Amino acid sequence: MKTGVLLLQLGTPDSPSTSDVRRYLSEFLNDRRVIDIPWLPRKLLVNGIIVPFRAPKSAKIYKELWEFGNGISPLKTHTESVVHLVQERFNASDVKIEMAMRYQNPSMDSVLERMRLANYEQLIIIPLFPQYASASSGSAIEKAMDIIRKWWVIPEVKIVSQFWNHAGYIDSIVDRAKQFDFKHYDHVLFSYHGLPERQVDKVYEGTDLCTEQPCELEVNEKNKFCYKATSYATTRLIAEKLGLKESDYTVCFQSRLDKKWLTPFSDKVVAEWGEKGAKNLLVFSPAFVADCLETIVEIGSEYQEIFEEHGGEKVQLVPSSNDHPRFIDCIVDLIEKRI
Repeated sequence: MKTGVLLLQLGTPDSPSTSDVRRYLSEFLNDRRVIDIPWLPRKLLVNGIIVPFRAPKSAKIYKELWEFGNGISPLKTHTESVVHLVQERFNASDVKIEMAMRYQNPSMDSVLERMRLANYEQLIIIPLFPQYASASSGSAIEKAMDIIRKWWVIPEVKIVSQFWNHAGYIDSIVDRAKQFDFKHYDHVLFSYHGLPERQVDKVYEGTDLCTEQPCELEVNEKNKFCYKATSYATTRLIAEKLGLKESDYTVCFQSRLDKKWLTPFSDKVVAEWGEKGAKNLLVFSPAFVADCLETIVEIGSEYQEIFEEHGGEKVQLVPSSNDHPRFIDCIVDLIEKRI
């Protein structure tokens, strides 16, 4: 079948200028799945308070990120490389690989319009978020379906909602870690992007709450789409392959906005280990398949400063999967199983 594959990433500003960052933040934070409060309070909060005050500060951080990426967004370049390498695997077939950003460019509207005109018999949509969350995977899938449902001719559509346990994805992280000697590190952190507790609670029916589930211990029929459960499960798979004991590492969550987010908070854990006398920390960020602001700047730079302030010396970031051959194997396998 003539197949179009759409890889979806979160997004990035077009440039680190304040105006471009403002546009990006406005689109991102006005998403009802990201800030899940009623429309009017969300508009007042985002457009009246968060974006005006945050955009200038964020622009400075994005400038640092662009300098790291030689004047280009690392998230975009890594994703483009994945598209190129996956496409090479399908060069002799009727499979075309595309990429789009949930927020900003290349936009989902423009890329999906190009795919509509290509008249594919089948579409495969893969949000590049290993662990499902409504604010990432759910938002990208919803946006894609909102666009596609308006087409006069709708082809067969298949969606990959998560791939946290795929061997290729896990192996890519494990192989990245092998460049580091674990004996030189006092502790290992697995830092995932944070979410409000209320958002993981919405995975469960009725009055059930995430805190009432064994999410730190297992993935089961009830919590299989719980971000917290799959984050812990991803960690166990990586730790097992690296020979890490449970006492060797801590699962934590970064980028929080308030206290009612998933805990423990990564920045607090970094500070605590510094106060304990640790000198070197090794940090994974498996929720991000491409290095970006949250890995390069938040972990590699901001957490380094926090650690030093509390007596530590070095926070070492393990690079994301990026375009690792085993991650390419993962994406290719996800596609082949759906053709």
